Amino acid sequence: MSRAIGPERASGVSLNVTVYFDAASTAPLHPVARQALTAALDEGWADPARLYRSGRQARMLLDAARETVAEVLGARADEIAFTASGTQAVQLGLLGALAGNRRRGGHLVHSAVEHSSVLHVAERHTAGGGEASVVPVDRGGRVDPAAFGALLRPDTALAALQSANHEVGTVQPVGEVAELCAAAGVPLLVDAAQSAGRVDVPAGWSLLTASAHKWGGPPGVGVLAVRKGVRYSSPLPADEREGGRVPGYVNVPAIVAAAASLRAVRAGAEQENARLHALVERIRARVPQLVPEVEVVGDPVQRLPHIVTFSCLYVDGEVLLTELDRAGFAVSSGSSCTSSTLTPSHVLAAMGVLTEGNVRVSLPYGTAEADVERFLAVLPELVAGVRAPLGLDLPVPAAAAAQEGSALLVIDALGKRCPLPVIELAKRIGEVPQGGTVAVLADDEAARLDIPAWCGMRGHEYAGEAPAADYGGDRGSAYLVVRRTT
Repeated sequence: MSRAIGPERASGVSLNVTVYFDAASTAPLHPVARQALTAALDEGWADPARLYRSGRQARMLLDAARETVAEVLGARADEIAFTASGTQAVQLGLLGALAGNRRRGGHLVHSAVEHSSVLHVAERHTAGGGEASVVPVDRGGRVDPAAFGALLRPDTALAALQSANHEVGTVQPVGEVAELCAAAGVPLLVDAAQSAGRVDVPAGWSLLTASAHKWGGPPGVGVLAVRKGVRYSSPLPADEREGGRVPGYVNVPAIVAAAASLRAVRAGAEQENARLHALVERIRARVPQLVPEVEVVGDPVQRLPHIVTFSCLYVDGEVLLTELDRAGFAVSSGSSCTSSTLTPSHVLAAMGVLTEGNVRVSLPYGTAEADVERFLAVLPELVAGVRAPLGLDLPVPAAAAAQEGSALLVIDALGKRCPLPVIELAKRIGEVPQGGTVAVLADDEAARLDIPAWCGMRGHEYAGEAPAADYGGDRGSAYLVVRRTT
């Protein structure tokens, strides 16, 4: 299920069979979903709001699908509404709950590592006069329930916390946060896009969202569940469909396929999760053994069974992903280098880990052990190949550096991006003695995140930021690093 045949090279020589390791973005269509979709296209194509026979047939299929989804997610059928995507479900859930609780206040609380759909709603909310408080996370990407609870106020209209992170797989303490929200009388929206179907839905939610294509259903189906008694006012014009929460015609065949695959995936989740967990554990353990200067990020224990993310120092993330693609592996990254906006991942930045050169491996159901072994076999050579032109195999001897280096070194990395400022720092820090300072001049925003993260990984001291003009620069900032290790 994790494989697909790739195209041919211009020479006519076939590429390697592509191994798909990006289930966190979208999972391959589950066989049950394919079967259900085909059948529903014949039986459920009519308007379920109509009273003629084909309409009643479509309505029966839609009702059955709603019952199935509600049972798996621990909700009532009349609490479930289907949307056009998981993102739309999150946006409607947030906006509707904020509107429904506007008499209480205009304060929103969410974690720093939520999906961008939450962040965009928060931006719109604050632009319209509301307030938003952001809960920080630790280096593993996990919120502290006490810190979350401390931000709840009498005027807090809504809190939002994902069940598990989409970039690093860290599972959040939703149950503990839900108890604090309940005690404060604050509804809690839980984004379960990455966990629904794979693990049990956390208890205590007021609103829940999910996305079918994450569990092997067809794309274009999201789920918005709103508990009875939760104040909710649709942010969109009224419509008689989906309980008035989601306007527009529903895609009955896709919804039927989504429900069928959710039930199938959940039925086999316990056994498959154990198998995928073992494969991910193998990747987590062996990548640092096989590849030097690598940090595996995310909580090592409280995590989803199928996601592992690691960051490679001195590596351009886009180049590494391209090399892995050429080797036959489809993976993803949160690196700013792989983003069309060149904006560092807000998740990795909030965690305080390296935002460049990271690789997210997310295993779909049915991933073969042999594919994981081949990935581990090719990765070291690919990383070494990407690093080879950088001259990192020729470090300055520590003894010579201690004798010959001065106490201050200025590295001009102005105009260099993603991840050249850190590479230059790594290559030249040996030129100062222990206790000496390196000032890295950079005008790339990623340096503000990556240089402190590099110091944490390498055992050096990050001494802060100063104007680049203090060290001869004409723009940007000077990032100060004190050498502490040999």
